[in-house]
Amino acid sequence: MLKLLVYRGHIRNHKELCSVLGIENSLSRRAREEQIILKAFEKWGAEMANHIYGMFAFVIEKADGSLFLCRDQFGTVPLYYYETEEGLLAATSIRELMECDGFNKSLNQKMLQIYLTMTYTTGEETFFEGVMKLLPGRYMTYQNGKKEITRYYRPQFSPDESRSLEEWAEEIHETLKTVMQEVKEDSEYVESFLSGGVDSSYVLAVSDAAAANSCGYDDSRLDESGLAKNTADILGREFNRCVITPKDYFEAIPYVMYNMEQPLGDASAVAFALGCRATAAHTDICYSGEGADEFFGGYNMYRNAERYGENLKTFYVGNTNIMKEEEKRRILKKYYDNFEPIDLVRDIYSENEGLDPLSKMTDIDIQVWLEGDIYLNVDKMSRAAGLEVRMPLTDLRIFDIAARIPSRFKVNEEQNKIALRTAAAKVLPEDIAFRKKLGFVVPIRMWMADERYNADVKEKFKSSYAAEFFNLDEINAIFEEYIGGNSDAWRKVYVIYAFLVWYEEYFIKR
Repeated sequence: MLKLLVYRGHIRNHKELCSVLGIENSLSRRAREEQIILKAFEKWGAEMANHIYGMFAFVIEKADGSLFLCRDQFGTVPLYYYETEEGLLAATSIRELMECDGFNKSLNQKMLQIYLTMTYTTGEETFFEGVMKLLPGRYMTYQNGKKEITRYYRPQFSPDESRSLEEWAEEIHETLKTVMQEVKEDSEYVESFLSGGVDSSYVLAVSDAAAANSCGYDDSRLDESGLAKNTADILGREFNRCVITPKDYFEAIPYVMYNMEQPLGDASAVAFALGCRATAAHTDICYSGEGADEFFGGYNMYRNAERYGENLKTFYVGNTNIMKEEEKRRILKKYYDNFEPIDLVRDIYSENEGLDPLSKMTDIDIQVWLEGDIYLNVDKMSRAAGLEVRMPLTDLRIFDIAARIPSRFKVNEEQNKIALRTAAAKVLPEDIAFRKKLGFVVPIRMWMADERYNADVKEKFKSSYAAEFFNLDEINAIFEEYIGGNSDAWRKVYVIYAFLVWYEEYFIKR
């Protein structure tokens, strides 16, 4: 007898699986997906995840009391576990573990060293001592105090030079249309997030979402919502704009850090959280365009891939690299030798030996940055708001195409995401499909330098608990450098501040 102890996710190919597994498709979504998980395990055992398209994390208890834990291929849903004297605790939320008997809350301080470079945590460890994270594409068995982790999936690239750009674009487009037929049911009402970029615009264009939702600011230099409204108007969709003020933003940071459960130094997460709360006021489900940048070569830095060449493996740890080791040695009260971010990605570089530099960079970002920052943010902030976010571009079938597209159809000197943009141009005007990437930006780099808004930053940089971790003179020197006009230092200020807010939420207030 199998028992499903933990499950969270959304299974896209449920119709096919219900047919194969003998499940009544008319069941409620929750009941249907629980049956799919259990019957898929009965039929395929540990290989079951290879048959599922979607996002998922689950724990099955077998008749002998052993456990089977599994997380989807890209890590869109988190899965944590914690060993006690009584056995294994597992959940998709760290706070759920904290509520269990036998949990002892303790800081894993060495993760601060990784976080200050990457702005998030990567690898199996978390900021809580003993709380481990099952990594994407893995399953774990646990019996009698012994665990065994197996990797059932890893991204693999095999460029095919035999096809034209138009052929690739056609395959992307037809596959996305197939995925879009699966990401919602006819009875569900769905809206879509929309920025000024091609990813969310493309998803909206091929969907039946009734409305588009965007965040904006009073500062027109950083506000994409006007571009988003223009796209929504062209596509004939309703448009909702959430205007974020500095007051809204700073008041939301403790809410974000508490619900994120671990510190995240990505300033856009706060704007996304506010966007989720605004969107949840009028829908339960929303589409978003995550995955496309990493799959199809969307970041401007990818244009430097060939120049980096073999040097990548000496420094590239993912999309962010805020602090170097020398600086961390200077500002941290305790620095751990032989514990650097590059150490956590060496195995990935071993796997992708022989690939071209762009494929190596995107491989790192798919396995590290997407899971550690982007998907974490989407999962935690949407869940906190009571909103379910579905990401059609994060799909095994979409990645399978991206993995076969040669790098020259992803990035060149003038453009990024070339193949994806060419596909999007089938349903979008060319000026939208090929619009330069602005990114999801927030004016925090200006706001933190403003005396009207940075009082809490100053206070925390001089707090007694900041002194437990940092040399106060050093971090305040970074802050003064930023205030003095070096706006590039804002990321260092924010990543420290976000940690201190998180620490206060979990170890001072509670």
